[in-house]
Amino acid sequence: MKVYLDNAATTRMDPDVVSFIRPFFEDVFGNPASIHCYGREAMKHVEEARSNLANCINASENEIVFTSGGTESDNLAILGIARSLKHKGKHIITSKIEHPAVLEACKQLEKEGYNVTYLPVSRDGVVNVDRLNETIRKETILVSIMHVNNETGSIQPIEEIGKVCRDNDVLFHTDAVQSFGKLNIDVKRMNIDLLSASAHKFHGPKGIGMLYVRDGLYLHPIMYGGHHEMGLRPGTLNVPGILGMMKAAEIAYKELDKTHAHIKRLSKKVVDGILGSIPESYLNSPSPTDVDEGRDNRYTRWYPGVVNIRFSFIEGESLMLLLDKEGIACSTGSACASGSLEPSHVLLAMGLRPEQAHGSLRFSMSRFTSIDEIDYLLEKLPACVERLRKISPFKNAEALDRFIRKHHQRYKT
Repeated sequence: MKVYLDNAATTRMDPDVVSFIRPFFEDVFGNPASIHCYGREAMKHVEEARSNLANCINASENEIVFTSGGTESDNLAILGIARSLKHKGKHIITSKIEHPAVLEACKQLEKEGYNVTYLPVSRDGVVNVDRLNETIRKETILVSIMHVNNETGSIQPIEEIGKVCRDNDVLFHTDAVQSFGKLNIDVKRMNIDLLSASAHKFHGPKGIGMLYVRDGLYLHPIMYGGHHEMGLRPGTLNVPGILGMMKAAEIAYKELDKTHAHIKRLSKKVVDGILGSIPESYLNSPSPTDVDEGRDNRYTRWYPGVVNIRFSFIEGESLMLLLDKEGIACSTGSACASGSLEPSHVLLAMGLRPEQAHGSLRFSMSRFTSIDEIDYLLEKLPACVERLRKISPFKNAEALDRFIRKHHQRYKT
């Protein structure tokens, strides 16, 4: 049996999306920038997609810029705003748990003389809104905080953050790559000025994304060429990708409540099954025991499609490879950081020690994930963990603590 539990990295294309975009490879193949009938027909469909995608977040069609994906959208938002507003100030605020597309863009700006504040997060991976408010200063021009974290599923208080930014006359960008198509988003109600999204995270095609730019904002372009996309993104438009993104979003939002209920059931089964059957396993995602008057409210701050669990005394990558041999695909963290040997920066920011972060796995689900697949995971996982623990030099917490104390410089938090 093959089981795919790495949907935070990418999702399979919905078969209905595949069928829908086929004509845009074969029949409607014109360049939308061309003024002849082939080009006009392609542009007509592009503008329809722009309008429909804008409606998904309560935006206007002239506020949607098509990009190659989340990384380009994040880069264009952060670098574009920073460079266009440098006369006003050079201070930017983000968090320690952002995607590398945001963090690396901020590091580049630091090289250009900008000052960046990286906000800490709570044990549950959530930014403190009061702390953010205190950090804003006269020269602050942009706040960039993600909506849903790609490694833990923690949900940031976007609406509250947006209000703080609007009250302080500071622009607010959110990386919504993990939330678009999965949660309801209203850019007006949430006071969002810029928003990034990527189609392949909600069963659309790879290589296509979008950036919402509130009307009236000017971004300094980061690419140069033609005058496509209001002068912000030169290059021939990816018509099949754009239409695929539109169709995937249409399906995702039509099925939103049904999908969320399904994923909620799956995540509960994963968490209860693993923590209940494997000793010394712990949930890194926001705590499922957060109960308010007898009602489980964990999902107000946790997107259940992402479950991050750590296993003491073993290394997560080894466990991931054993599961792969059993046909189960999962992850140790962000796919964009998979080439790094460093522990997850997200888990470290949440207060985990490096060896705890190294012993963690991410299981991420979608509407195509089945109960049978979760049962198969729960059947195979305990034996894989036990196999690794038998050969681990750390048989118990005392042995691990002795090692950490001996090598405290390497493992300091």
